[in-house]
Amino acid sequence: MMTKRKLGREGLEVSALGLGCMGMSQSYGVPDDHESIVTIHRAIELGVTFFDTAAVYGPYTNERLLGRALKRRRDNVVIATKFGFRIEKGKLVGPDSRPERVREALEGSLRRLDTDYIDLFYQHRVDPAVPIEDVVGAMAELVREGKVRFLGLSEAGERTIRRAQAVHPISALQSEYSFWERNLEPRIIPLLRELGIGLVPYCPLGRGFLTGTAKRAEEYPEGDFRRGDPRFQGENFNANMRAVALVRELAAQKGATPGQVALAWLLHRGDDIVPIPGTKRRSYIEENLGALEVKLTAEDMAQLDVLLPEGKPAGERYAPHMAKFIDR
Repeated sequence: MMTKRKLGREGLEVSALGLGCMGMSQSYGVPDDHESIVTIHRAIELGVTFFDTAAVYGPYTNERLLGRALKRRRDNVVIATKFGFRIEKGKLVGPDSRPERVREALEGSLRRLDTDYIDLFYQHRVDPAVPIEDVVGAMAELVREGKVRFLGLSEAGERTIRRAQAVHPISALQSEYSFWERNLEPRIIPLLRELGIGLVPYCPLGRGFLTGTAKRAEEYPEGDFRRGDPRFQGENFNANMRAVALVRELAAQKGATPGQVALAWLLHRGDDIVPIPGTKRRSYIEENLGALEVKLTAEDMAQLDVLLPEGKPAGERYAPHMAKFIDR
């Protein structure tokens, strides 16, 4: 039976593993809405209650897809979506979290998701042009109106998180985190625990490296995010594939897949962590949930903690045009 975890101190409770829905509509191959909807339904059958999307995914098409999939199932799930980018003619232009835009974005998400409230409403990326106090103040109004239940931030830095929390309780921070990508450990995770904020790691499988299925950048089709990912390119790819060999070895010892070991590592890092691995196929949902049965010893965790000789994968996490949106 799927266990539950709490995010933050305001009462938000979700399944221990969620489902990231972005790849159903963009970035990772050709969309297949029928298979994606069947996958969402299978996730619910297996106990998943936490589904993550954003206005910019598609853009807009992923929210519509999730809305169709969850029709007549709304009362049994937690929907998280994100706002904070200006979109013109189907293209992401830049951050836009002006207070009037926050309300407009929420109303758009409600229509596309075919619901009258959002469970967890995130600012997708910090907007340097708008004080976070003004942004969270506008978000808090939506909570008071009953249109939003809980608030979140995504890829926010330490100072932003503190300032946001002073305006209204933040239930979750969504950021990339795995034993492959550890940038949150020195300062962000201790701060979240000080303030009582949960962590929702995206890309918990290292964009495929931690499943053992990664290919070189040039082997992916045009439009696939990984073609432009520095970690999939050239010598970076070679170094990263060598580094994950330990995961395959440990997985074999545990009778598990590498991806299950990667997710189990996160689950063992604390009850305030809820990973959202993304997939658009039923078989991977079933595989990912097998991580809940994988038991890692202190020795296993220590082995995984020194997976990468330099403490991080070879290559930058994002190309420069994407990295500029990270608030660090």
